[in-house]
Amino acid sequence: MGCENGSEISEFILLGLSSRPGPQPFLVLLFLPLYAAGVLGNSLMVTLITVDPRLHSPMYSLLRSLSLVDMGLLSVTVPQALAHALSGRRAVPFRACLAQFFFFYVFGVSDTLLLAAMALDRYVAICDPLRYPAVMSPRVCRRLVASCLGLAALHSAFHAGLLLRLSYRGGNRLPHFFCDHQPLLRLSCSPTRLNEAAIFFEGGLVILGPFLFIAASYARIGHAVLRRPASERRRAVSTCGSHLTMVALFYGAIVGVYFQPGASYSAPRGAVFSVMYTVVTPAANPFVYSLRNKDVQGALRRLMGPGRQQGGCVISLFSFLITSVGDQGHSL
Repeated sequence: MGCENGSEISEFILLGLSSRPGPQPFLVLLFLPLYAAGVLGNSLMVTLITVDPRLHSPMYSLLRSLSLVDMGLLSVTVPQALAHALSGRRAVPFRACLAQFFFFYVFGVSDTLLLAAMALDRYVAICDPLRYPAVMSPRVCRRLVASCLGLAALHSAFHAGLLLRLSYRGGNRLPHFFCDHQPLLRLSCSPTRLNEAAIFFEGGLVILGPFLFIAASYARIGHAVLRRPASERRRAVSTCGSHLTMVALFYGAIVGVYFQPGASYSAPRGAVFSVMYTVVTPAANPFVYSLRNKDVQGALRRLMGPGRQQGGCVISLFSFLITSVGDQGHSL
């Protein structure tokens, strides 16, 4: 990369999902529908949970926070990727790249921690229902959300600080559609052992810790559900199945990208995996978690009630789509 004789770079060139120069229309066709669906779906979830008193429960409070975080996760990467794909101009200033890195990890880590908080909510609701109102009170939920955001910000600041100590000379072509961790480490001329150690140990604690908590919670939930009548088992499986599906997709992509030695990192594979947890999962979350839920379908119908039809075409369309695919949903 010419590290010895190169000058310190001032910008990175994001190559997207292809190393070919110029516009990338296929990236627009991939990202634009997912981004629009994700923003509309998550915005609708936030609106419904805020305005409908019947959805003012701890689980829906956590889902509203998850929807807000998912919109942030989508918006910190996808609009820039779309602009680059349309214009063919892919330069990003060094400081802007680090800022994108920081906010991406704030939202991404918050997502993992909120998934763990949702698992806690389901565990208490199913295994200890008598204590549920006290354990998952509104005050506790607010503290859980604030703790998730605070820990995510500290994690992101720590890793951004470690990146600042690295030297970038010569090569500035980043084989990715946003400023991600492993591609930045690969471009550095400085030793990256400290950064990689931090990813495995501190990053492992922050990312895999919630995953182990989720696994332990669902092991207890499964044990409790097996002792209940068949009708209650079906409802519990429906309630928890969507959550577990998205947890598996989200964590599978993260582990495939980050928790591997830098020498074995594959840029094309990393970019493809990244699409899953940066675009697909945040866009799908409102549909998988909530919009197929009968409580949410009822809230949609109430929102479209008398006196609210004017200007409600988008909501009507969502209601039709969700109702048509979600008749099998069950209440949380």
